[in-house]
Amino acid sequence: MKAKSLFSIPILLISMLINGQSLKSESETFTRQDSLRGSITPERAWWDLNYYHLDIAVNPKTKSIKGKNTIRYTILEPNQTLQIDLQVPLKLTKAVQDGEELVVLKEGNVHFINLKKPQIKINAQEEIEIYYEGKPREAVRAPWDGGISWKKDNNGNDFIASSCQGLGASVWWPNKDHMYDEVDSMKISVNVPKHLMNISNGRLQSVEEQENGTKTYNWVVTNPINNYGVNINIGDYVHFSELYEGEKGPLDMDYYVLRDNLEKAKKQFKDAPKMMKAFEHWFGPYPFYEDSFKLVEVPYLGMEHQSSVTYGNQYKQGYLGKDLSKTGWGLKFDFIIIHESGHEWFANNITYKDAADMWIHEGFTAYSENLFLDYYYGTEASADYVIGTRANIQNDKPIIGAYHVNSEGSSDMYYKGANMLHTLRQLVNDDEKWRQLLRGLNKTFYHQTVTTQEIENYIGEFLELNLTAFFNQYLRDIRIPNFEYSIVNNELNYRWSNVVEDFEMPIEIGVNKDNLWLYPNSDWQKIKIKASKISIDRDYYITHKQLN
Repeated sequence: MKAKSLFSIPILLISMLINGQSLKSESETFTRQDSLRGSITPERAWWDLNYYHLDIAVNPKTKSIKGKNTIRYTILEPNQTLQIDLQVPLKLTKAVQDGEELVVLKEGNVHFINLKKPQIKINAQEEIEIYYEGKPREAVRAPWDGGISWKKDNNGNDFIASSCQGLGASVWWPNKDHMYDEVDSMKISVNVPKHLMNISNGRLQSVEEQENGTKTYNWVVTNPINNYGVNINIGDYVHFSELYEGEKGPLDMDYYVLRDNLEKAKKQFKDAPKMMKAFEHWFGPYPFYEDSFKLVEVPYLGMEHQSSVTYGNQYKQGYLGKDLSKTGWGLKFDFIIIHESGHEWFANNITYKDAADMWIHEGFTAYSENLFLDYYYGTEASADYVIGTRANIQNDKPIIGAYHVNSEGSSDMYYKGANMLHTLRQLVNDDEKWRQLLRGLNKTFYHQTVTTQEIENYIGEFLELNLTAFFNQYLRDIRIPNFEYSIVNNELNYRWSNVVEDFEMPIEIGVNKDNLWLYPNSDWQKIKIKASKISIDRDYYITHKQLN
């Protein structure tokens, strides 16, 4: 379907990075390690991930991990060298295929494994075992400066959790550490001291009591999962649950919290089914019914681990008791429950191929916060909130980062991204069509990894609009469109300034008690009006200036 120009179609109608590991700044030089981590190298491209079995023992006393990852893969093209990532100080102790130990060449955090068995049969499935051990990087300020958090609860029990977005899952386990290739399914076996529990992704298959007095928790994930979405959460947990009647039928919603916080959690976690109802309305069915939904308490703020969303908001409304919009609406919900769960659709269902496109995760999910408000409190409350978050936008650098080097763009991907989407909603001027667009994205790209261009193309085709300049303006430029106008003798002169080439965006203005659609571009246009002043719709993320 051919897209129409925004100009021609008649339309009638955070200063902070909230979660995720901070990556390279714009001024930093990228290294070969950045390229090996952030690009689809020849040693990655030839094989497709099918299955992981991560089988590890976690020792809180020594803050160490030991175990192996069994990797099942499909040959896409002949090659004898396979790349596995594992970050220092962890050590890859051996790699084994068909009972034979293999030669491993280490280059920083990258391990090139020379396979003995000929890898020449296209579509054949093979398996390799990667053994490792050591003390993984300890998180400094999780989840932004991630790794493993080794903490204690108020009763002196070990309280341990992983967080590794951006930094990479290879900070605590060996894997193909690039987002383009998600494993199709996975088993996670974690051995812990007998008085503790481990909660990971998917469903609990079994708990095995070992002769040495420890327990092994076996979790099974049946859906594709991105590498940073895999997690371990170890503590003195208690469990409660409920059954949610969702769009695809009954959904298990399980909650794991520290023993002392059970009563607080039963009250605070009432936001979870409310979240599910709102987001299934806007985005479509929860993408992981087969793996259940969990909220798990952790010793850091929280993270969007797939089907095992982690929570550390101290049982407070808003963001640790604060309203990021400063409108009052941000205290109507628990920020971490809503935001991190929103990532089940945008991050876990639809996942970026390259870290440069992280706005696909964070822009849509920041926008989900005001959609939650929209569902329960109405469109004006929703608008108040998202407009209020504009105070967090810095416009320091483009939202999209550098490709192929594991580099994210500006933290503006959160609330500039949300306000870009809110602006686009005004152009659609049809809330049901807007809802169908959001649901269509999750259906079309169900369990897929995507690029910004794919998302842009889908939205443009769905809306029958040419949105190239629109996305260039908000994603690839730091300037805010400025609506310039003058009113002389009942003649309104107007244009866009501070814009990219070919930028044209309709805008609704108020004239007396009526609304009027204008279709400005960067050239001056004029229209007769019976007024000496106009009002500018606040829902557009723009600036405006009257020149006379």
